[in-house]
Amino acid sequence: MNFKLIILLFLVPCISIPAFAQDSTTTNSIEKIPDKVFQSINKKASVLEEKLDKQTDKYLSKLERQENKLRRKLWKKDSTLAKELFDKTEEKYSSLRNISGKLDKYQALYSGHLDSLSTAMKFLQNENLDKISSNPYLQKSLGEYKQLQEKFNQSNQIKNYLSQRKMMLKQAFQRLGMVKEYKKFEKEVYYYRAQVDEYKRMFEDPSKLEAGLLNLVLKIPRFKNFFANNSILGSLFPNMGPVNSSASGAAFGLQTRASLNQYLNTRFSGSVNYNQAIQQNLGSAQGQIDELRSKFMSITGGSIGSSSDFDLPDFKPNEEHTKSFLKRLEYGTNFQTAHGTGWFPITTDLGLSMGYKLNQKNVIGLGASYKIGWGKDIRHIDVSSQGAGFRSFADINIKKSFFLSGGFEYNYQQSFLSIREIYSLDAWQQSGLVGVSKIVALQTKFFKKTKIQLLWDFLSYRQRPQTQAFKFRIGYNF
Repeated sequence: MNFKLIILLFLVPCISIPAFAQDSTTTNSIEKIPDKVFQSINKKASVLEEKLDKQTDKYLSKLERQENKLRRKLWKKDSTLAKELFDKTEEKYSSLRNISGKLDKYQALYSGHLDSLSTAMKFLQNENLDKISSNPYLQKSLGEYKQLQEKFNQSNQIKNYLSQRKMMLKQAFQRLGMVKEYKKFEKEVYYYRAQVDEYKRMFEDPSKLEAGLLNLVLKIPRFKNFFANNSILGSLFPNMGPVNSSASGAAFGLQTRASLNQYLNTRFSGSVNYNQAIQQNLGSAQGQIDELRSKFMSITGGSIGSSSDFDLPDFKPNEEHTKSFLKRLEYGTNFQTAHGTGWFPITTDLGLSMGYKLNQKNVIGLGASYKIGWGKDIRHIDVSSQGAGFRSFADINIKKSFFLSGGFEYNYQQSFLSIREIYSLDAWQQSGLVGVSKIVALQTKFFKKTKIQLLWDFLSYRQRPQTQAFKFRIGYNF
């Protein structure tokens, strides 16, 4: 849930803004909102709907198969219990696939981003501006958001059912000493919950177009009352009512800042700088909360705010499991140089790599390299093609930022003028590499981390001519 956005929008009705007519600049800006804004909103919502449908069907199919396997294993020990626990399994999963997502706003899964943008678009629809109110893309966006809310509701109901189902099966299988057989079912339930939470986090992250649209609507004075009366968040405080310029701006039943200051002044009679004391205590409390939050996230492998955070798994979750194939890829570049008698480099090997993250610690991948020749010295520079190569690699975390690295390479170690000269693999040499890598985090615009490698080529001794046995490489990951 985007708490900053929710707090901002909740405070909108509490800010005293003079009642003045909507200025022509804001009106013109609204009328000129390009169609691509709503097209972008439509695409983001429809893509997320499709992903939720696909992943829900995928995980339900896996879980149904797991329950059938568990039924067969349990039948051998306790046929009565197996029949009781797994009766009509197919019907249960069929009903889950068709469960309705049409819930009232108090039962629906809340999304701050969805609520904010939906209310903003409803506000634009109600404005007496022909160019925006009748925009077909705006109407479609509202429809897409309604469908997406239903998808969120549906997935949340499935998550709740699976949590209850998991606890029921866990108690039964633990009682019979069949924990190992149950583990795979537990993992699939956990990863479905984590997958849905990941999609929700992706949606809650606003794009530039969405943030721009919301910022524009927030400039309109009438929007504060509209939000209080029409948003889901506003409906949770029905006594708030419309805000006027003479009102204190506080919601009914909530303490205002002015009344709180008055109370503190009376209570401490000016003997204590309570503002400073409050700030110091808040800072200390925030630091402790951040520390506890960090520790909690490292245990759960999730983020605070999702329902799955408080369902601690009995295994170490793989954070990469819920990411798409493309999101698990990391790209990098590396280089190594060979010097002559002086400081001037004779050749430089430039490599490009693409790695696939198996989990948070281990990566496998492929790459290619190109060897550039620079000439004899600074006075005789001659750029030429001195070789090429294909690489495979694996990095296995051994401790903190240190990795055990290995790989296999094919290298063409001769100069060439055209690609045709290197077609034959008979002229290529094999390299087997093993060594240690050190990862250093970077805070730059283009690179995320630096990889320093010391590798031993144990196949170099049989190469003719023999190449250097040890390779020192420096790489950068994007």
